[in-house]
Amino acid sequence: MKKFFEEFKAFAMRGNVIDMAVGVVIGGAFGKITTSIVNDIIMPFIGVLTGGVNFGDWKWVLKEAVANAEGVIDPATEVAITYGNTIAIIIDFIIIAFAVFCMVKGINSMRTKAEALKKKEEEAAAEEAPAAPPAPTAEELLTEIRDLLKNK
Repeated sequence: MKKFFEEFKAFAMRGNVIDMAVGVVIGGAFGKITTSIVNDIIMPFIGVLTGGVNFGDWKWVLKEAVANAEGVIDPATEVAITYGNTIAIIIDFIIIAFAVFCMVKGINSMRTKAEALKKKEEEAAAEEAPAAPPAPTAEELLTEIRDLLKNK
């Protein structure tokens, strides 16, 4: 059992698992921001364009709400398909997908520019470095060894 917990600890403390957890938390916060932008900024404009209609009110009522014993209509008893809310969520998804696309495109662009800059620096360094003298041939090495032995 101890080995199991040690393996779990090693797994949980790996860098990519922690990075993924941070991404999920930030993604959740980003989702809340985009939901607010859609519900509080974009949907009112769309409501104006559609004649003041609130998408949240769009629904197909399958069963009307009924009155309780006091004669008050209880909205919780209504059965409806709220397709307007689905439209708002689809718009929310499109905005999130577009934002992620722009972010990934920007990151890829920066990565490409960084790689091109690195390649240019490597080429400049290669041009500046003096050419190495040619290595001696086997015959030259043997001649040098012979001369050293002769001098001994």
